[in-house]
Amino acid sequence: MKKRGFTLVEIMIVVAIIALLAAIAVPSLVRMRLQANESAAQAALKTVATAEIAYRTANTTYATLVLLGTPATGPAYIDSVLAAGTKNGYTFATSDIAAETFCATAVPGTPNVTGVRSFCITEDGVIRVQAAGGAIADRATCAGLPATSP
Repeated sequence: MKKRGFTLVEIMIVVAIIALLAAIAVPSLVRMRLQANESAAQAALKTVATAEIAYRTANTTYATLVLLGTPATGPAYIDSVLAAGTKNGYTFATSDIAAETFCATAVPGTPNVTGVRSFCITEDGVIRVQAAGGAIADRATCAGLPATSP
């Protein structure tokens, strides 16, 4: 009588192959997730800049994220999630709000997990990057950073 099935060696080889494939795939997935979060953060900053310009057109001054997300007489300028300050693993904030200037920043919520780089944008509409990550103190610091490549 002939027995059917797999030997222990055959099963161990299959498990080793699966482990090898997983070891190759996981770092790529993590890297892609970081890139996706960074791209989403840059897109959100563009949204904030557009909302700031629209708000200033109506109110003669720039606004905080909370004001941009609060519907006054019409729809809100940005969604409530972004107005709350966190989205796609990044923490968003506005600073140096005045009649003529603003600075919006995006900093990874958990550095090297949700993102590596920090981003900022001012009234000129240029997204700037801080490669080392971390907080961007103010508008002057943001203006001194290099622009992201398109």
